[in-house]
Amino acid sequence: VAHLTYLGLYALQHRGQESAGMAVSDRESLTVVKDMGLVSNAFDDRTLATLTGDLAIGQTRYSTTGSSTWRNAQPVYRGVDHVEFALGHNGNLVNVEQLAAECGMLPGTVTSDSDLVAEMLAMELAGRGDMDPGEAFDEALTEVLPRLHGAFSLVLADHDRIIGVRDPNGFRPLCLGRLDSGWVLASESPALDVIGAHMVRELDPGEVVVIDDTGCRSFRPFSDEDVDPRLCLFEFVYFARPDSVLYGQSVHHARVRMGEMLANHAPVEADLVMGVPESGIPAAEGYARASGIPYGQGLVKNRYIGRTFIAPTQALRSAAVRMKLNPLRDNIEDQRLVVVDDSIVRGTTTRAMVRMLRAAGAGEVHLRVSSPPYRWPCFYGMDTGARSELLAANLTVDEIREYLEVDSLTYLTLDHLLEATGAVGAGFCDACLTGTYPVEIPVNLSKGVLEAGDGPPPERSMPVHATDEDNELPTQAAGRLFGRD
Repeated sequence: VAHLTYLGLYALQHRGQESAGMAVSDRESLTVVKDMGLVSNAFDDRTLATLTGDLAIGQTRYSTTGSSTWRNAQPVYRGVDHVEFALGHNGNLVNVEQLAAECGMLPGTVTSDSDLVAEMLAMELAGRGDMDPGEAFDEALTEVLPRLHGAFSLVLADHDRIIGVRDPNGFRPLCLGRLDSGWVLASESPALDVIGAHMVRELDPGEVVVIDDTGCRSFRPFSDEDVDPRLCLFEFVYFARPDSVLYGQSVHHARVRMGEMLANHAPVEADLVMGVPESGIPAAEGYARASGIPYGQGLVKNRYIGRTFIAPTQALRSAAVRMKLNPLRDNIEDQRLVVVDDSIVRGTTTRAMVRMLRAAGAGEVHLRVSSPPYRWPCFYGMDTGARSELLAANLTVDEIREYLEVDSLTYLTLDHLLEATGAVGAGFCDACLTGTYPVEIPVNLSKGVLEAGDGPPPERSMPVHATDEDNELPTQAAGRLFGRD
């Protein structure tokens, strides 16, 4: 099972590159191995050979609440009475300080929101030592989960079961798959594909799935009023793999449709359509198809460089851009280019890329973006920084065009983006585009809010529809989740 989990983590490497870990049960004990860096850094053949068992979870971390350290790498482990368990988390909780205070925790007791959830579950389990472990876990989850506010797709493992949890808004994806020999939980369907599992379904918002020797069952600890599906729209735009299925729709096909809509609503005379590798390529293909302008490659990506957007600091993002992309001079010299990208968040990659194309001899550069302007920070699992760091929060579209040094600039509208997903009538979170947050958030949370020395944030709250203040982002996203029994 460790080798299958390793393959699943590899398929989800794009969701987090700061650390990776795995917890494996042999039905008597739970072994957790984690390390900083990529999956290939954390595990080798010798390590995998020591992880014997038939039940496992794994995670690749992209930090938001809680700094990028070994202690905060996941899965998180807890042992209490006769129960030990491990937890992996994808998302970001927005009420961590309140929860820590309610539990009587001093700063530094827990150092990430994922660690906090594990500690809360351990506290609940400690009072149920005389119960059947399965019943105790069900009760502990029923007590703890409704108290969590924000985004949390979770996987948990103890000696005998794997549990999957999706928050009542379903901000982050989580799906269920089937193997001949067992069940699989994963953030995205390609993790199922790589091990030969077939996808059964996506977990519903507010659903808990329990997998043990008796099979697979589910229950729903949240009230009907709390369940409000709001899958992150940026999963379709950027975060998810193109071969993933979300809301029953192909992410690749959705991105192609985004490009087709851009071509129909923002045409331009040009010689070549090119996509910004990798996530801008499907939309570029769609733009070329709808416009009749030839599609070609204008930039070569160094495949050994990770995703620039999710590097944890601005300095790392800037350095990564220079190493990540290089222009194909023969293809772009003296050409009028339509450059299609999925989004512009900070502008880090885009401005440097445009200057590369100009230096390589591009005649004109027309930028087309397959999402609306990104104006608001994400509080639900993406580390996008303060509003002052977001280009579209501070400049008009024309000012952005001047700053990026392009000949023309057009964004896809929100209505067209929603239409392109193909998920008619589905609920989405578009807070980063509109400023309307489905779950109320406190202001001025920091990445280290739970860590000693960070200090408490001011006692005030952001309304559900945010103002134009330069609000700080509380940051943590944790897990890229994978488990099997």
